[in-house]
Amino acid sequence: MAATAHKPLGAITADDLAAAAPGSDATVLHAALRRALDSHGPAAVWGELCRSVLRPSVPFAVHRMLYYGCFAGFPSPTPPAWTPDPEEAALTNVGRVLEARGREFIGDAYKDPITSFSDFHKFSNENPEAYWKMVFEEMGVEFCVEPSCIWRDNDAYPGGKWLPGAQLNAAANCLTAKPGRSSDDPAIVWRDEGKDSEPLNFMSVEELRKKVCSLVANALDALDLPKGSAIAIDMPMNVDAVVIYLAIVLAGYVVVSIADSFAAPAIAMRLKISEAKAIFTQDYILRDDKELPLYSRVVEANGPMAIVIPVRGSLPIKGLRGDDLSWQDFLGRVDHTKAENYTAVEQPAYAFTNILFSSGTTGEPKAIPWTHITPLKAAADGWCHMDIRKGDVVAWPTNLGWMMGPWLVYASLLNGASMALYNGSPNSSGFAKFVQDAKVTMLGLVPSIVRTWKNTDCTAGLDWSTIRCFSSSGEASSVDDYLWLMGRACYKPVIEYCGGTEIGGGFVTGSLLQPQALSAFSTPAMGCNLFILDSSGNPLPQDSAGIGELALDPILFGSSTTLLNADHQEVYFSGMPEWHGRVLRRHGDEFERTFDGYYKAHGRADDTMNLGGIKVSSIEIERICNRVNDAILETAAIGVPPVGGGPEQLTIAVVLKDQSSQVEDLNQLKLAFNAALKKLNPLFKVSSIVVVPALPRTASNKVMRRVLRKEFSQAAQAKHSKI
Repeated sequence: MAATAHKPLGAITADDLAAAAPGSDATVLHAALRRALDSHGPAAVWGELCRSVLRPSVPFAVHRMLYYGCFAGFPSPTPPAWTPDPEEAALTNVGRVLEARGREFIGDAYKDPITSFSDFHKFSNENPEAYWKMVFEEMGVEFCVEPSCIWRDNDAYPGGKWLPGAQLNAAANCLTAKPGRSSDDPAIVWRDEGKDSEPLNFMSVEELRKKVCSLVANALDALDLPKGSAIAIDMPMNVDAVVIYLAIVLAGYVVVSIADSFAAPAIAMRLKISEAKAIFTQDYILRDDKELPLYSRVVEANGPMAIVIPVRGSLPIKGLRGDDLSWQDFLGRVDHTKAENYTAVEQPAYAFTNILFSSGTTGEPKAIPWTHITPLKAAADGWCHMDIRKGDVVAWPTNLGWMMGPWLVYASLLNGASMALYNGSPNSSGFAKFVQDAKVTMLGLVPSIVRTWKNTDCTAGLDWSTIRCFSSSGEASSVDDYLWLMGRACYKPVIEYCGGTEIGGGFVTGSLLQPQALSAFSTPAMGCNLFILDSSGNPLPQDSAGIGELALDPILFGSSTTLLNADHQEVYFSGMPEWHGRVLRRHGDEFERTFDGYYKAHGRADDTMNLGGIKVSSIEIERICNRVNDAILETAAIGVPPVGGGPEQLTIAVVLKDQSSQVEDLNQLKLAFNAALKKLNPLFKVSSIVVVPALPRTASNKVMRRVLRKEFSQAAQAKHSKI
């Protein structure tokens, strides 16, 4: 950090600005800065700077200097990078509802959407019947059979039972025009990589409905699979994949989500666990005009009958197995006279619609079923927290193999918005231009993408002014990276979003009705209570500051009630403390609640790490590292958050067999570790190695990785402070 970055705003000179922005008119910038100082309070000054000075064309060094200068000496470590405007707040989904029904929900305590947001969150927990009825009305959710109530207690489930007696089809709810929208309005907008100057492609709600029904009518049913059978999808997230996904759910089958990045053994494991009877895939994935084999991986995995889509149009599929079908042959089964009138299969709310997997890459991942309820949770989060409105355009680079893929389908379509899909790398300038051309209003991402954009400056010259907010999930973000990101859209907020596949959405996030701090969460998700456990495993008072393992109130709409290949009760509830007579739900992350009410993530509380958005056990990495060099006695793999925030970095603590010897070249050892870890996952890379005399252990001989994590974090902080 440059010396001027810590200067108070009033001490920054025109010369400082000239040094940070060579070629800019530092005098003009400095005059605008002096005018902004007339505002009262750091947040107001920062808001004025964002509006009047910090355009995307201004060098980021100036943005950074003014941000840190504005909040120099700020009493909280979480200064607000964005503050809601009262007029804009009233236009949000929640603001609009509160303006109309605030007194009905909250009573005489209601004042305005911003002041009363925390009371509204409390209402969502204390009166789920009224809250969720309102959300379903706002999203236009249609039940085939109405539930007898929204929630009731149930001895079989610690979190009770949601929507008892209800029947619906989540996919069918995606294929109807929402109130205020036309069936001719776009449901999907997309573009292929390499066609960045060509017009966008659009598919209307009605065209999507016809495509889905044409695929379902006779084609899926002609496979003669029993209703409820599992059918896998292993494809990039493109228009065909979305159509197939919705068709499987509409017809009463169950999607098995498999990420297109997986190698054959990971594909095989997921197909086996789910007992998939068929799989949709492509012959290749195109990236930078290179063909990356996909169908051959399914064949190597000994997958079931495959329906294979050729990535280059009508070219024949090479090496097609005897029982497999080309896309053309599959669609040839459709009776087009009946296709468009296909009737969605009505199912109980708790019927399975989708099997997703925890993000472990080796061993056996947890198989987590989604029901018809789970999509409603995903869409409700989008409605409330990302403020996805009818007519919006939502982009989030992801894949159906990860939770955010199905989340994107439901959060956009159930809210009457368009889904924006780019068939190519999200790290590219082509994707950045697509965001501009598609007029994206909500852009979701993971921090590693933002870091690449910032390093390559691939957004330069683009107009992202249609964006109302960003959202971020998957791993911890960096303050500097996300300050840069906000500046690309004239300082629109980043809504951090943390949850899990087993929840179908988030448990802690942000809101456009609250000030948003960088790399922090401003609120538990609607309908969710959070608890931070103390060192004895007991919940701290909910409004108090503290740090510890996070636990959830089990009464959480959309959360899982079963696992296909593990004991759900044992995984999420065994050994957890009670609150008000109800056992809390385990999540596994360590969280901090700051004294000013923000939440910060501190990685996993157990021996699991989050590396590049992928959760992996320390033991799996240690097993590989222990075999790399004969001089090694044992290792400990630790995920250490970098100074300033960001994704965890992998540090390996090494204990040598001969304490008197030394490893001659730690860099060579790091290269050897990385070469060995590449077989586990090519994304896993060792950041640093620390040789230690012994690993700290408990009385029962368990390695205390938390102790090492704290020690390494403090050492990194001390080293940084000397720079």
